[in-house]
Parts: sequence; C-alpha cells; structure tokens
Amino acid sequence: MTALASPAMNAETAACPDGLRLSPRQCDVLRAVVRAYVGEAAPIGSERISHLLPRQLSSASIRSTLAELGEMGLLEKPHASAGRVPSEAGLRYFIDRLLDPAEVAAWDRRSLDYEVDRADGDAVFAAAADQLSASTRLLGFALAPRLERVTLQHLSLVRLATGRVLAVLVSSTGATYRRVIEGPREIDQRELDRMAALLAARAAGHTLAELRDALRREARALRREADRVLRLALELGERAVAECDAEDGDLVLATRLALLDQPEFRDPRRVREVLETLETKERLAEIVQDMLGGAGVRVVLGGEVGDLALSHCALVATHYGDAAAPLGAVGVLGPSRMDYARVIPLVAYCSRIVTEKLQA
Repeated sequence: MTALASPAMNAETAACPDGLRLSPRQCDVLRAVVRAYVGEAAPIGSERISHLLPRQLSSASIRSTLAELGEMGLLEKPHASAGRVPSEAGLRYFIDRLLDPAEVAAWDRRSLDYEVDRADGDAVFAAAADQLSASTRLLGFALAPRLERVTLQHLSLVRLATGRVLAVLVSSTGATYRRVIEGPREIDQRELDRMAALLAARAAGHTLAELRDALRREARALRREADRVLRLALELGERAVAECDAEDGDLVLATRLALLDQPEFRDPRRVREVLETLETKERLAEIVQDMLGGAGVRVVLGGEVGDLALSHCALVATHYGDAAAPLGAVGVLGPSRMDYARVIPLVAYCSRIVTEKLQA
C-alpha cells in the first residue's frame, strides 16, 4: 500500500521489495512486461518484449533477464510453454518505482468537470463514481462524507408514526442525511415543526460534533426550566445527531457492468465472488478507509487487502476535501492488470474536482 506522487527511475539500480537490487536492464525488461501485459491481458514472450525496450537486447539477454526477474519473484510463468506475467510483487515494484504517470486527457477532464459541476447534493458523489467508471472501464466509487465532518445548514423533523420521527439533516454542500429516531408518542407535526425551527437555528454553520456538544450543554442548563417544546427539541436533536454520528459515510458505486469488460472477470465464479463482496458495501468501505492513511493517491493490490474475493483486484483511491480534514474518498476497483499510469492521475483529478465543487 503506497502513496504516489510522480514515481521515476533516476538511479542506476533500485531496491526491490525484498531488498534485492534491479539493474537498468532488469528495470527496462520489467517495465516492458508490465506495459505489454496491461495492454494484452496475456503472458508476454521475449519476442514481444524486444519491440518494447528502449535499447536493443539480444533474445538470449532478454530470456536471461526474464529468468533473473522470475527468481526475484517479480515475474511468473503461468504455463510451462507460456510467456511471463508480472507477479503482485512485480506490479508493486512497477507502481512504486517505474511508473511514469500520464497527463489526464482533455476529454476526461471535460467530462468530469461537466458532470460533477452540474450535480447537486448527494448526486455529486454518484457523478464522480460514474465518470471514473466510464473513463477507465473499471468500477468507480465514491465514499460520501461522514456527517460528523461536514458543516450543517438545516435540520427538519417529520412525524412518521406514533413514537417515530424522521430527522433530515442537510449539509452546506446540499447533501442530505436521514435517520429515524424515537420520539414522544403524543407529539404532532405542528410541534415537530416548532422543534425543528429551534434546532435548525442551532445547527446552521456547525459540524455534527459541535451541534451535539451544544445540545447537550443546553439540555443540562434547561433541565429545570418549564419550556417543554425546547426541552423536547433538544432531546430529539441529541438522538438525531447520535444516530448520525455513529455511522460512516455511504459508499456510492457506479454500475458493476464496467467490470465485465475486463477479461479477468469473464470467469463466472470470480465475478460472483467479487460482486458478493461489493453487495453490502461495508467491506469495500472498510478497505478504503484503511488504505487512506496518508496524502496522495494510494494503490492497494489484492494480496494486501486480505480479502480472498479481491485477491486478483486492485484499488486506486485518494481523499477529497481539505488535506488536514478530508471528507471522503474517490477511486476505482478493477483487476490488478490496469493502466496505472492513466488511472492514478485520473483519480487525483477527480478528487480535485469534487473538492472544488464542495468548497464552491
């Protein structure tokens, strides 16, 4: 799991994950194998590699270098007579050391700019996920902000049935959060409207944590007062923010059909395992939260995830929002054989556009 900026190979040799060193020739061959594998989704032979190298090497030298990289654990040979494919360690080395990120294409920039800019409220995250999916043919996703981190703008209360109330909190970005809470059985909608007005005045401009603390302080100070409506409003407000405070942001997924475009997901069993993992969303949200411990775009390969169903997958994700207090995340999930040089800058650009939209 690594944070990425602009990886480059400037040294004559570089350390492998296990402490070995790669020569410039070994780096060239590994880079050629990964790039060809990303494009062809099949094992790569020495003849194909010879056309991708920056300097000419004999067939014997290429085969010797392939064998060296295989002994280091950076390449694998799926079949006795087949070419090579990068191992997970080889992909990790390529991503961390050899990757040369590409510029985000003008078409991708325009599409992201347009779709995110025209979206409002919760639709911003769906637009970001959909555009990432459309641009990469991978599964785009967005982790919506945890309510405790966003500034509130409004709060309303709606009577559902005896003893149950729907609390609707609206953030300054227009995103809405709905929670069903317990309320007094005898309360009617007119009283709830009065309570909501009292709470809305206290919520505007504050985060969930700030509102929760303020409501608790005011409730304690009002304990002996006779204002029944205000007292009940504070109690309901506390319940509403407590329910929201306990939950992470929602994970928004683009259409799963994008994954079916990839050769790795033509195996029905593998597709079923991945889709079952994504079905409840909690596992993927947990993985995304765990992988985003630092700045920059981060890449997690399947073996690093610890989930068997995702063992042949990779996630590329980054935060959006203020760097010191990020709100959520955007990214893609797909086969470990993906075009990282294109995907990583695209995810970074999407993060920037979502951040600008939320701060506008």
